Amino acid sequence: MTLSLPQHYREILKGLGEDPEREGLLDTPKRAAKAMQYLCHGYTQSIDEIVNGALFASDSDEMVIVANIELYSLCEHHLLPFIGKAHVAYIPTGKVLGLSKIARLVDMFARRLQIQENLTREIADAIQDVTQAAGVAVVIEAQHMCMMMRGVEKQNSTMNTSVMLGAFRESNTTRMEFLQLIGRSK
Repeated sequence: MTLSLPQHYREILKGLGEDPEREGLLDTPKRAAKAMQYLCHGYTQSIDEIVNGALFASDSDEMVIVANIELYSLCEHHLLPFIGKAHVAYIPTGKVLGLSKIARLVDMFARRLQIQENLTREIADAIQDVTQAAGVAVVIEAQHMCMMMRGVEKQNSTMNTSVMLGAFRESNTTRMEFLQLIGRSK
């Protein structure tokens, strides 16, 4: 017999030494299962569904940046949250992506069990595939509860990752312009 997701949470509570029948925990397995499904709803989405045709002709060939996109994800190693923000840029080559679609793509990948390094790469690759841009840059800075709440318990640690494609990788000037515009260059 296969257990349902709430039944699995009930078993986890028992494994922790809790009584899932006590008043405060009666509905916890159901609530926890619903929360986990929401936190991982990126698995039910696709790039095509997110973009939904929102790619528009444009003569612009200057850098487009969407900065400070908040993100919430779960570490695939401990199932604990990591919380941060993404900065995404691309250089159009005849088409621009609808503004909200960039944030939605960030969310789609963030709402999967992840490591930050892969999340950064997945976002960059998706923007590149959709826009065929001359270059794409993604920087993510996040705090990881698996490092703050357990293990080394470092409360002020922040992880930064970046992926630079095309012009952002090939041109130091382009990369530095992006980093200066998002306030991350030294």
